[in-house]
Amino acid sequence: MNLDYSPQEVAFRAEVRAFLADNLPADIAARVADGSPLSHDDTLRWQAILHARGWLASVWPREHGGTGWSVVERHIFAEESALYSAPRLPPFGLNMLGPVVIRYGTDAQKATILPRILDGSDWWCQGYSEPGAGSDLASLRTRAVRFGDDYVVNGQKTWTTYGQYANKIFCLVRTADGKPQQGISFLLVDLDTPGVEMRPIRIIDGSVEVNEVFFTDARVPVANLVGEENAGWTIAKYLLTYERTNIAGVGYATKELARLRQLARQIVRDGRPIADNPAFAARIAELECELEALRVTNLRLLANARDGAASGVDSSMLKLRGTQLRQSLQDLYRMVLGPMAGPLAGTGLAGDLGLPSDAIRAAQTYFNHRKLSIYGGSNEIQRNIVAQHLFQG
Repeated sequence: MNLDYSPQEVAFRAEVRAFLADNLPADIAARVADGSPLSHDDTLRWQAILHARGWLASVWPREHGGTGWSVVERHIFAEESALYSAPRLPPFGLNMLGPVVIRYGTDAQKATILPRILDGSDWWCQGYSEPGAGSDLASLRTRAVRFGDDYVVNGQKTWTTYGQYANKIFCLVRTADGKPQQGISFLLVDLDTPGVEMRPIRIIDGSVEVNEVFFTDARVPVANLVGEENAGWTIAKYLLTYERTNIAGVGYATKELARLRQLARQIVRDGRPIADNPAFAARIAELECELEALRVTNLRLLANARDGAASGVDSSMLKLRGTQLRQSLQDLYRMVLGPMAGPLAGTGLAGDLGLPSDAIRAAQTYFNHRKLSIYGGSNEIQRNIVAQHLFQG
């Protein structure tokens, strides 16, 4: 099924474009465009702009302060945001915890948690992965034992993205023994709780994007349990459907392909622009065909979702192909730059060589994009999901 945009959706796209043109801060867009890291304040500034417009919580219903957008409207907004170099907001509070609290939380939790996500008072991070429990999440060992009105939590979480900015974390913890998927609960933890320690994990360029969190006899109120005790696996599966929202990254791939074409026209090698090299032209055409196939597939699945007929394997297919395509684009981007793609920004070498802005962060972007095929469920796991769906029915 093809997705034909309705007149209302066409008008909505025009509204999004006008909003981005008028309200996206130029300094933030410039940093996004050249791959420079955004500060915590940059992210909060853009979040406040979206919140003032009522466009922050795109997956929430209107009655809880969300946009109430359809899946197609969310796709349009995400695509245009990528093309305009708008920041991609951390999903943990907005796209992951928010929908969980709306569906499984108590009235008191909804009244407390949701407004503080919207106004930026709370920055949430995710406590899922552990050493030895990443793709095999059901084998997690962080344990919460109930004593009266508290749980006492002991264990470790890792790869906690942007945890250095967070003041709260939502965790999967083991509250009972039995089958791996049973006995898991969904618990909210204040990061200033005694016995909770955040430690940075420095990545290849020396910056901190991910962290590890240690729990040592940390006492967490039972009131911070979301849903029923030992029912956390059901909540975790529900959350993952939102974690992979827009995971195909069609808008980002479109932007990266255009940037690659422009760079290839600017750089001259062997007396002619790289764009005129037959081998490059063939490879860029191949990637363009892959992008168009991904775009059509994404639109088809959006049409299915709009009609209530989406299958559970859709997000796995989009995640798999979308991340492969973006990594392929970065591979070719570095090939076009050649030796200029080598230095890491921040080492001093890039500035000393007077490299163009397109080259200064090429190495960081390339290595950082290696994570695309790991987070949100590794691509190996996604292949298993797709194969099981196709071959076992």
